[in-house]
Parts: sequence; structure tokens; C-alpha cells
Amino acid sequence: MNPHHDALFIGGRWVTPASGERITVLGASTEEILGSVPAGTEKDMDAAVAAARAAFDDPDGWAHWEPARRAEALHRLADALERRVKDITHLVSAQNGMTIGLSEQVEGALPGVLLRYYADLVRDEPGESVRDGMLGAPVHVRREPLGVVAAIVPWNAPQLLSATKYAPGLAAGCTFVLKPSPETVLDSVLFAEAVEEAGLPPGVVNVVPAGREAGAYLVSHPDVDKVAFTGSTAAGRRIAATCGALLRPVTLELGGKSAAVILDDVDLATAMSEPFVRATLLANGQACFASTRILAPRSRYDEVVDAVASLVGGLTVGDPLDPTTQVGPMASARQRDRVEGYIEKGRSEGARLVVGGTRPSLEKGYYVTPTVFADVDNTQVIAREEIFGPVLAVIPYTDEDDAVRLANDSEYGLGGTVWTDDDERALRVARRMHTGTVGLNHYTVDPAAPFGGVKASGLGREFGPEAVFNYQQVKSIYR
Repeated sequence: MNPHHDALFIGGRWVTPASGERITVLGASTEEILGSVPAGTEKDMDAAVAAARAAFDDPDGWAHWEPARRAEALHRLADALERRVKDITHLVSAQNGMTIGLSEQVEGALPGVLLRYYADLVRDEPGESVRDGMLGAPVHVRREPLGVVAAIVPWNAPQLLSATKYAPGLAAGCTFVLKPSPETVLDSVLFAEAVEEAGLPPGVVNVVPAGREAGAYLVSHPDVDKVAFTGSTAAGRRIAATCGALLRPVTLELGGKSAAVILDDVDLATAMSEPFVRATLLANGQACFASTRILAPRSRYDEVVDAVASLVGGLTVGDPLDPTTQVGPMASARQRDRVEGYIEKGRSEGARLVVGGTRPSLEKGYYVTPTVFADVDNTQVIAREEIFGPVLAVIPYTDEDDAVRLANDSEYGLGGTVWTDDDERALRVARRMHTGTVGLNHYTVDPAAPFGGVKASGLGREFGPEAVFNYQQVKSIYR
């Protein structure tokens, strides 16, 4: 496969971009050029939105197909993506440093799973229901697709986070302009090839890699009906401000600073295992829901610190394409510098560095050794701000009420975990946590359940049947 691409996928065709600007991608573990694609401009966004608008407005087009017909097309797209799984997962891991085993699960398998889930969910769903009105006449209630969607996705899980938007949105009858992040654009070419192979009507899905300015232009485009964004809270606030001024629907899946509440009855020998690593350090710590604040009971504080340090210190750091690697590099030099800046901030604020805090002895790559800080106060920067790297802060608490207070003492509310041997106690604590999702003795997002955050962690929900509602509007017809 040629790593350098010269066209954009717009209107069902590979077209010449409006300018000669390019996006070049470096390997996270090699720091060498992996490939390049055209950098989309405002003119390219205009063309993509126009194609999506024409596809949506076509009276015989995608939005007006029977749900069963759309479902068949989504199954074809899932088939086409699954035929490209090996290349997609390899490219994602090479670009952003995600370990290949995780990439195979998240980037390779889940997009197809989501497409089939939403295809089957809407296949037999009536688009209209009739209810008894209070004025003596029936009322028809219709769910109709919103229109053209601008989907803007980050680099940490580009294929999955694209699918969380286009799978329910396409099932609902919307059309899409997808803007991948500059750090992970090579896999988006394979996605566009899958769309082409699946035979979706021209303009239903358009893919335009671009930077921040072109992305902002897309968000504010007058022919866009809805924005779906995953990324930082800072960027989400800017997008929300734009959409608010335009009264434009928006779904925002933003940052997090989730808490892992370790209760005093937990069996640490059992808890400190692979599920704990996945809950706290998934994707090399580059996961928005990661439980990076470890809340430990004072009565067992030193024991918890030692157990976490032993687990994290024993992880294998290395080439993300090696199946034995447990922690890969950061996605970019900029991200590595950001993480290292937070490590220095933790030291300067008086937190005790227990494990890590350095770069591993590897010749190339944007690596940071998995790091654990102890004696952290919940008011310190490393306990307040999203680091988005393999850095854990162990914070002491006195009792269960104090643990819940600390867990909720954050501007974020996306994820969280509870670790205990008592199921009822776990549920009791989870119900008191002010967050969108909680895992009990593990954390794994279930595609059948709504996922999203409260407070600065976002607006709306992805996954589950609820995600389809993001891409529909309701119309009442009074008889």
C-alpha cells in the first residue's frame, strides 16, 4: 500500500484537493515518516459539505431509504472494514503508539460491531408512532434524521471514535463529513476505501483530514446540521460556543480525571492485576475515562501505594507492534513533552515519586515510563488536570464518605471505578459518584450502554440505543 496519498474522498470519488498542503505522519515509536495525505482546506470542506447536503436532500436518497435498506448497507460497510482489520490496526498502532493487542480489539473489531449493532437496532424500528392526544384526536410522532453531521475525532482511538458517530448517525439516516486528527490520518484512507467498496451512495460519507482551522470552519459551516466531537475539554468549549450561537445540536465527549476508589476491604492481590491496568493506563494512559486518581484508605495507604507501584513498575514498555508490549509511546513529541511537564509539576508541588518519572532506555520513540506519585493532595495540579499519559496519583481518604467526596471533587465526571470484595457496597458507592460511567472491579465500555460525561466531561451520550437519538429530531403531526 502506498503510504503517500494524493486525493480526498468527497462525493463518493477520490478528488484532487484544493491546495498542495499536506499532513505528514511520524511513527510514535520510530519518529520516522509513515506516510502523508492532503491537508483539507476550507474549499475542501465546502465541497464535502455540499456533497453531504446533496446526498441528504435527495428525495430518493439515504435519508429516505427504508431502515432495512440502510441496515444492509451498514453490514456491507462492516464487512469491508473487517477485510482491512490487519492494515488498520497496524497503522493505528504505528501512528499513535497504541499496543497492537489493544488496537486489534478497539480499532479493529469494535467499528464493525457498532455498525452491525445499529443496523440491527433500526432495521425494524418504525419511524413514526401514533399516540392518543389529550384533545380527543390522535397525534403522529415521527423521528427524522437531523441532516448533515460534522464528525471531528481525536488521535487516541480514531477508528472507534469515528464509529461511535457514523454508526448510529448513518443508521438514523444522516450524512457525514468526517475530519480525522492530523496525528492519525493514514487509517482514515482505509476507512474511505471501505465506504467506497460498500457502495454507500455518493456523499453519504466524506473524509477530509485537516488541521484545527479547517475543523473550526467545518463546525461553523452554514450547511452543517449537527456536530459530533470527541477531544479535549478546551476544544469542546470552543465548539459548544459556536454551536450555541448557531443553535446547532452538538454532542461532546470530552476529558476526564476519573477516580479509582479502592475500598478498605479489597483483596489487593486480586485487584492489582490486568483489569486495574486497563482501567487506569489503557492506551498508554491516553484514554479520556482512565481512573488516574487512585483513592486509597488511610488505614491501608502504604499497602496500596506499594501494590500499585509494584504493578505499574512491572509493566513492559516497548514497541507497540510487539504483542508482548504493555505500554507503548505517547502519540507525539508534543504529547510526551506535555506529560513530562506534569511529572515535573508533581515533583515541584511535593508529591512523592514512587515509580517512573523518566524516559525508558529506548533509542527512539515518544516514551514516558509509567509513573506513580504518592502523598498527593486532591488540590494539586496532577490531581486536578487531565494529563493524558501514564501518570497515576495516589490520594489518601479517611472513610467511605470522604472517598465519595474526593471522587466528586473534580471539574470532570466521565469515568470511575470502585474496587471492593463487596458487590452491594460497590453499587452503593458507584451510585453516589457524580460521573457518567462507573466500573466495578474493572472498566470496560459496553457498546449496548450509554457512555458520556457530566460537568466538564461533555454533553450527550454515545453507545447504546440512546446514541441514535443524537442524530434524530422529533416531529409531531396533530390530526
